[in-house]
Amino acid sequence: MTSERLYYHDSYTTTFTAEVVEQWEEAGGKTAVILTHSYFYPTSGGQPHDTGTLNGSDVIDVFIRKEDEAVVHLLSAPLTANTVNGHIYWPRRFDHMQQHSGQHILSQAFIQIANAHTVGFHLSGDSVTIDFDSENLTDDQIRAAEQLANDIVWQDRPIHVREVTLAEAQQLNLRKLPPIESGKIRLVDIENFDTTACGGTHVSRTGGVGLIKIIKLERRRQKLRVEFRCGGRALADYDAKNSVALDLGNELTTSLDDLLPAVLRLRDQLKEANRQIKQQETALMALQAQQLLAAAERVNGTAVITHVLEPNANLAVLANQLMEGGETAVFLLGSGGERSQLLFCRTPDAPGHMGQLIKQSLAQLGGNGGGRPDRAQGGGQAATPEEVAHVLETAREIVISKQ
Repeated sequence: MTSERLYYHDSYTTTFTAEVVEQWEEAGGKTAVILTHSYFYPTSGGQPHDTGTLNGSDVIDVFIRKEDEAVVHLLSAPLTANTVNGHIYWPRRFDHMQQHSGQHILSQAFIQIANAHTVGFHLSGDSVTIDFDSENLTDDQIRAAEQLANDIVWQDRPIHVREVTLAEAQQLNLRKLPPIESGKIRLVDIENFDTTACGGTHVSRTGGVGLIKIIKLERRRQKLRVEFRCGGRALADYDAKNSVALDLGNELTTSLDDLLPAVLRLRDQLKEANRQIKQQETALMALQAQQLLAAAERVNGTAVITHVLEPNANLAVLANQLMEGGETAVFLLGSGGERSQLLFCRTPDAPGHMGQLIKQSLAQLGGNGGGRPDRAQGGGQAATPEEVAHVLETAREIVISKQ
């Protein structure tokens, strides 16, 4: 049995009375109910379902039963009466109305401005996107489409719903013809602007959308994905971004107009500071390399150096400085901390396979890694400097034993 979908003709009614036609228990202990008629919108056409209550029992899902297209309400608790009072949660319903009507307007705006056609639409609790069939749209075209869409919103044009036959629909310049479910096709008309086959809930006038704001673009697979916000979502998005901008302005003691230049200056200062730090680090490592080489133990003409650095230190910088020391040597470096690190390397004329050696050492730290015969590195679990030093000492003994 198909239940009458009253939201087709009225998206604003949020309370109604109906009779229970079927009731059964679904998996997980939820109760499924079909009514004689319903204002609850089921998930379909890219739009999520309504929520609310039936006789005080929460409606947690609404969907269409495939075999007969009946609207099924999934409840948190069973109903005990045949007559039910339904209540739809209006903030969610109206939010979906704003977003879906906004999508129709924006889709038509992109057709008129850039001949870009909608090939996908998705509406969720935190995202609304349209996929267009072309990724080669300019920024000017996108801005113009957004402006046209908002012009239509602010003109407060009427939005009408009507049903036509397939033959009548084929005479219209529709973006897409849906599968016919009941011999009729439901059309949503935005006066003198757009006509689209659609089963969703919509505002009665374009002014109800409030505002349409594009917030993100993603080009991929010859398509353009446009993420946008309408109405209450657009206001919430503006509030969040404005709050961040004001906080940044206060932190940087600058006005909103000067915020971007201030951030760019801060970025440049940070890059310069990092450059100087790296330069000083290299100089410090060069000095440390000289000291380590001077104090190194030598076995059969090969210097064998072990050294534990501070946590998160750049082992490679010290290794590179040591390698420039000009003598036959093996360097076994490590650091402790939340993630231990090892780097083993040798000069071309020194013996040993660093890749094999480091695997043995990292196994003691619960880690893994590898590399070439002359250079290898890897990471392990958290370790103290003393634990890393013990691992390096074991590796040093292996190196010396093979000299």
